[in-house]
Amino acid sequence: MINAIGIIELNSIAKGITVADAMLKASTVTLLESRPICPGKYLTIIHGDVESVKNSIDIGKSLAKAYLVDSLVIPNIHTQVVKAITGVSSVEKFKAIGVLEFFSITSSILSADFAVKSANVDIVELRLGIAIGGKSFVTLTGDVSAIQEAIKVGKRAGVENGLLFESTIIDSPDQELLKKLV
Repeated sequence: MINAIGIIELNSIAKGITVADAMLKASTVTLLESRPICPGKYLTIIHGDVESVKNSIDIGKSLAKAYLVDSLVIPNIHTQVVKAITGVSSVEKFKAIGVLEFFSITSSILSADFAVKSANVDIVELRLGIAIGGKSFVTLTGDVSAIQEAIKVGKRAGVENGLLFESTIIDSPDQELLKKLV
């Protein structure tokens, strides 16, 4: 059972790979993601029990030193967020959609967690810094009122650290657009 995820982002790919290796060796954690992201940074996401994740992230931060861009531990992560990170989220029925766009990977993941915990919504996509200039975004679907609440709560993750770029709600998205969002 996944209790927590840890995220660490570095501005060096070589150092990022070294840090990821040390984090995996430091505690009993599982690697969710470890890859280069735009623009020339390196992202590692791990999961496991809260204490092990915290320990691994602390090791990663101590090794990253000046290369550290951002890090975060999220205890009690919602399962939809984990599925979205690994690319296995699936939505069967679309309603209204909401999008939260960030300058930060960690803000996007935290926002997605806040959003799905606050309202009855589903994550359509959680895009983390690949081919979008290092930005990230989360796309959600649900009833209009649920999307409004999820976007309001999800925005807090970026507003508090100044990394929210934009958000939008579309009450009744066009079917052609929905086909492209899946």
